Amino acid sequence: MGLELPASLSPSKVVAFRDCALAFKYAVIDRLPEPPSSPAAKGTLVHRALELLYGREPAERTLDHALDDLARSWDDVMLGEEYAGLVLDDEAAFRASAEELVRRYFQLEDPTTIRPIGLELFLSTPLNDSVHLRGIIDRLELDEDGELVVTDYKTGKVPGERFEQGRLTGVHFYAYLCEKLFGRRPARIQLLYLGEPVAIIATPSEQSTRGLERKVGAIWSAIERACERDDFRPKPGTLCTWCAFRDHCPAFGGSALAS
Repeated sequence: MGLELPASLSPSKVVAFRDCALAFKYAVIDRLPEPPSSPAAKGTLVHRALELLYGREPAERTLDHALDDLARSWDDVMLGEEYAGLVLDDEAAFRASAEELVRRYFQLEDPTTIRPIGLELFLSTPLNDSVHLRGIIDRLELDEDGELVVTDYKTGKVPGERFEQGRLTGVHFYAYLCEKLFGRRPARIQLLYLGEPVAIIATPSEQSTRGLERKVGAIWSAIERACERDDFRPKPGTLCTWCAFRDHCPAFGGSALAS
């Protein structure tokens, strides 16, 4: 008897299966809890602050207000259900690092000129009869020509050239959702790496959209086969250092959990 298929695919699930099928199974199929992490909490905190900033009138989107919004976000995020159990080694350093990310955001663009039409925007559309594609766009906006722009904030390190296209898969995913739901392909997709700060920008095309559809379709077919056979294999690599399921991984001497 096969395993139950997930009802949806998101950019993070696609990347998770591509990186390691066994870790995907533990997280998505078995739904094992993952301990909260400091980098994830910081990313959520900064995303929330920028969401609040863009809820303001354009003239009020100043650095001082952004730092106020970061402070306002603390209780929402750090005392919320997801991160309430997280123990910070150095809270002062954590706060200072989050503040620096917000400051560096202002080196990338002038928020008073941005015309957002969606913040933390949830989108969903069927890929086929079996699964929906779902994603949350950090910011959807209109450019000076009235065209759609998808923006995704990143608080981690900028990828090397070898991995840049892989990181763009997520925003191409969002561009696909926009095209399906709004009948309009975004004119631009961009990853804003706040830590550097660096912007990675791409232009979606018919070729990239169809390529994304084929890629996600192939991954879904692989997930279907893996669930049918209960065959999810580990893929040892550098990501294993941070994997929450390492103790259960046969590649590191653990015993794979039975479903």
